[in-house]
Amino acid sequence: MSPDRDPQLAPFRASLPPGSRLGVLRHRHYRNVWLGAFASSIGNWMELVGVQWVVAQQTSTPEWLDAGLPPPTIMMGYLAAAQLGPTLVLGMSGGLLADRANRKRLLMVTQSLLMLVAASIAVGSHLGIATPGYLLAVSLLHGIVMAFNVPAWQVLTPRLVPREDLAKAITLNGVQFNLARVLGPALGGIIMARFGASVLFDVNTLSFAAFLFAISLTPDAPAPPHDGTSAWRRTTEALSFVFHSRGPRAVFLGMFVFSLLGTPLLRMLPLFVSDVYHKGEDVFGLLLAIMGAGAVIGGLGMRLVPAWYPKHHFIPLAITGGGISITVYSAATSLWLAAPAMFFCGVFWLWSFNSSMAAMQLLVTDRMRGRVLAVCNTVVFGAMPLGSLLAGWVGEVAIGWGGATRGQGVQAGVGVLGAVLAAAGLAMLTWRTPEVDAPAVADGGLERRPGLMAGL
Repeated sequence: MSPDRDPQLAPFRASLPPGSRLGVLRHRHYRNVWLGAFASSIGNWMELVGVQWVVAQQTSTPEWLDAGLPPPTIMMGYLAAAQLGPTLVLGMSGGLLADRANRKRLLMVTQSLLMLVAASIAVGSHLGIATPGYLLAVSLLHGIVMAFNVPAWQVLTPRLVPREDLAKAITLNGVQFNLARVLGPALGGIIMARFGASVLFDVNTLSFAAFLFAISLTPDAPAPPHDGTSAWRRTTEALSFVFHSRGPRAVFLGMFVFSLLGTPLLRMLPLFVSDVYHKGEDVFGLLLAIMGAGAVIGGLGMRLVPAWYPKHHFIPLAITGGGISITVYSAATSLWLAAPAMFFCGVFWLWSFNSSMAAMQLLVTDRMRGRVLAVCNTVVFGAMPLGSLLAGWVGEVAIGWGGATRGQGVQAGVGVLGAVLAAAGLAMLTWRTPEVDAPAVADGGLERRPGLMAGL
């Protein structure tokens, strides 16, 4: 049955006329959720600025280093592991729950718990107990809840818009997230420099109210009918879909590689600011804002990409561009050179993740969407802290064996991974997978021979 004729989805189609200038935002329930998520994302980015800066500064003091505690490059990796590592263990459970539970209720519960976690960071900061250890512990709780929140959010979006608008909605979600990355860090850096990090944590706690209110206005979102299949069988079915099908496997590989090799840039950014540029928290917020601006421009620019242009070419192109931009940024020692590179990091970052997620959403059916996306989340989010730890290890090797300064070690750690990412993207551009666009595409006569322009 066509999604537009499915009676269960009828409440989600409330919208303005198809020709509305609002585009995908003409769908009322999606628009409400998008606006609520935007307000919450601004608060989340403010909190990220505060937490990362506090951990970076407290672990860079002589007292910390003289005590033999982990250096800041390693501590930033630990922070990433605490925030994202739980998805490695609980990601599949979150996806199974998203396919069995009421999606709206699940999202309300997880967002409420995240609000409580945010409040605990704010309270700890006001009481003066927000040490790196405290922040790691609270970040671990945040990561546990996120393992269930992310699949609940991902499976809700396809029910708010018709299938033909799904790719646009996913891209607009990325624009929202990155537009918040422009405003949140820029405001956060200014506020933290003047009033301290505690105010950022207060704002983030309050911002959850907007998203919760928006979700409460959406119609009920019951889970798809359950056929009685065991959890183990449903898990193996999702794993088989991702790893045994050419298209989903190629999309998954692209997301994994970018997560492992590209995302350490964000985790190490406070150390770039303090140890390479020798600047303060306002510059940290500014660089995050520049990256967010690049992602917003990149998201808007995706509207100019012709509909016929294949994703199996666009995704590896974005991965290659991301790797080159990260490498150039890591090599720069001047903000005048680093800022433009950071802008293009944002462009290719959004292109890679959003195109990959849109491709996967279009390849999978609603019946197992939560499970399949959970497979992606489990490995993708799990790869992020591993990449950060890997970048930290490379940096420490450069410092210990190569005699590099701490700033040069940070540059080496992120730069080496960026160069490997660019090489991986070029390999994917040369040996591409037409099934990324749809299983039937491969039957349409596209050649599978290697080459940068093959298959276009």
